Amino acid sequence: MNRTPAAVSAGLGLRRALLDQLLAAAPGDFDFLECAPDNWIGVGGRLGETLAQLAARTPLTCHGLSLSLGGVEPLDDTFLARTRRFLDQHRVALYSEHLSYCADDGHLYDLMPIPFTGEAVRHVAARIRQVQDALGRRIAVENVSYYAAPYQAMDEVDFVNAVLEEADCDLLLDVNNIYVNAINHGYEAHEFLARMPTRRIASYHVAGHYDEADDLKIDTHGAAVKDDVWDLLAAAYRLHGVRPTLLERDFNFPPMATLLAELDRIRALQAQAVSRDAAHG
Repeated sequence: MNRTPAAVSAGLGLRRALLDQLLAAAPGDFDFLECAPDNWIGVGGRLGETLAQLAARTPLTCHGLSLSLGGVEPLDDTFLARTRRFLDQHRVALYSEHLSYCADDGHLYDLMPIPFTGEAVRHVAARIRQVQDALGRRIAVENVSYYAAPYQAMDEVDFVNAVLEEADCDLLLDVNNIYVNAINHGYEAHEFLARMPTRRIASYHVAGHYDEADDLKIDTHGAAVKDDVWDLLAAAYRLHGVRPTLLERDFNFPPMATLLAELDRIRALQAQAVSRDAAHG
């Protein structure tokens, strides 16, 4: 039976640099862990044993890196089959991937933006449906940060909504990506947030970014979450409700106590939203 994190829950990324600290954590320090199956499929030895230990005692969610949903190369059926076995083995209920592409006659090692066109909507949605069939479960796709727009026949918000509807899949709503894109591309973050489809939101991501300039933010996952992003997360809870929320941190790790303090801030915002809903319900 799959284990879905509770709606009111805060999780951390299962990063190899944090393994010892995650193993040593006290019960309740985090509610779930998220890993990239791409980095763990077929891994054995001490690393594989550690993953199994953590997955046995804490719900695991998964966030893929290399399906290249927006690409033109055929989807890798062998990799999809291995991913399905991994998800089944660890009873993963929430699996997500990026609304981007990362391969073209080889891996590009970056998340590349998809043109915002009707043709791209149909192309990506068909690939998402193929992935859902292969994995035997619904997936969520994440709104991604991007720095160049190859072609925009529609706005980003319309493109995201069209893909979700055409593919009939869920949304992993990355709040930091909304903020970063809003600054970099000149739109209003709260208006974008308000137009996200509540019923399709499976979970949230929140992360830190780098302030390159007033009009250029870089999505790094290597810093503390900024106050404006916390405010946007609180607004997401008000607009769309509380969902499992992951604190993304991929490098430049602070002491575990600092990460846990950020998780406590997520929980505090969730508790405020739940209390407010109860008072108005």
